[in-house]
Amino acid sequence: MKPTKHTTLDIPACHEVQIHYKRALYDTTLKISTSQSAETMFREFADTERLDYKEFFWVMLLTNANQVIAISEVSVGCTHGTLVNIKEIVQLALLTNASNVIICHNHPSGQLTKSASDDTTTQRIKGALGLFDIKLLDHIILTTESYTSFSDEDWL
Repeated sequence: MKPTKHTTLDIPACHEVQIHYKRALYDTTLKISTSQSAETMFREFADTERLDYKEFFWVMLLTNANQVIAISEVSVGCTHGTLVNIKEIVQLALLTNASNVIICHNHPSGQLTKSASDDTTTQRIKGALGLFDIKLLDHIILTTESYTSFSDEDWL
């Protein structure tokens, strides 16, 4: 008896992928209209007791009307940096059907100036999201005392 060959196109080997998403009621979602409203939202989400301890990176996913769909922590690092998985940010945006994104990270040093790494990461995220017609609206840098906005500073 001759063994049967299985190919990658066999029906039993196929798996189905489904996306389930239900938008929150329009009147119950918060709207982001300024960098300050985004900063306030990130501060409510973040553990502010740890901002001086290590670096964190968050993403805020927004509708086309800039209403908050969700906030997610995508990276935790050490006192002088964190590695950001850009693919995870794009996945979150696609799975939530986000039209706009705001990213945020903290500087445990307390300095509000952007680093070369901050700039590179921002441009890479902007480019990756742009491939899917998702707009990066801002990148916020938080410290315990204050914040700075890439949009407000015309760095974006």
